[in-house]
Amino acid sequence: MKRAGIVAWNTFREAVRDRVLYNLVFFALLMIAAALLVGQISIGIEQIVIVTLGLSAISLIGILMAVFIGVGLVSKEMEKRTLYALLAKPVRRWEFLLGKFAGLALTLAVNTAAMATGLAGAMWLVQGSLRAEDAAVLVAVYFILLKLAIVVSLALLFSCFTTPLLSTLFTAGLYVAGVFAPEIRAIGKVTGNAALDAVAMGFSYLLPNFDNFNVIAAAAHRRAIPGMLVAQNTLYAAVYCAIALTGATMIFSRRNLK
Repeated sequence: MKRAGIVAWNTFREAVRDRVLYNLVFFALLMIAAALLVGQISIGIEQIVIVTLGLSAISLIGILMAVFIGVGLVSKEMEKRTLYALLAKPVRRWEFLLGKFAGLALTLAVNTAAMATGLAGAMWLVQGSLRAEDAAVLVAVYFILLKLAIVVSLALLFSCFTTPLLSTLFTAGLYVAGVFAPEIRAIGKVTGNAALDAVAMGFSYLLPNFDNFNVIAAAAHRRAIPGMLVAQNTLYAAVYCAIALTGATMIFSRRNLK
């Protein structure tokens, strides 16, 4: 685990030096500022508009980071030939993958925290103070981080056996499908076809159910988010990431890097 930690820290440092991250964070903060402006002209619903647009901006920018950086975690190391030198040392392949995952997850957590701070500042400017009911926004941000961790694990999985372009398409496609997982599950019931219902049901359960992580509306309206949902989503994200990383390790361990 120490070696995986070193890989994670180096991945974090490399990502921090990437100017693209700063541009994306700046864009997200700009969207939050725009939400503040829109909120000022939305009489009576300023807080709802700011939280909705702010959390949406954080989620969108986070997904872009997770997909486009995650698919290059392995391929970039191979292109720069640094992977071969790294694996020549006493670093196992699973330690390399775990370190890459943890490093990008840490990067996303830091950037998400920066954007969430900007959102909190916008809320404070509108409300004059932060209230206890605003804790739902923190839960929504936490759910966004869980969702990003799953996306990173999927991007890392696909990057172990295909090109960056296909990895991007596969990861983005799974994300979109996961957002509509409940709708996919209902396809068979709408058509009344038992066979289609079984296929749609099985496929929907294989997909990451990102709909469970979407509590933006509840946070915007200051509705309390059940603790059971927090526990379930945390466990779900941990299990899904573990499965995806295990699959990535099995594929990467059999890959011929010569």
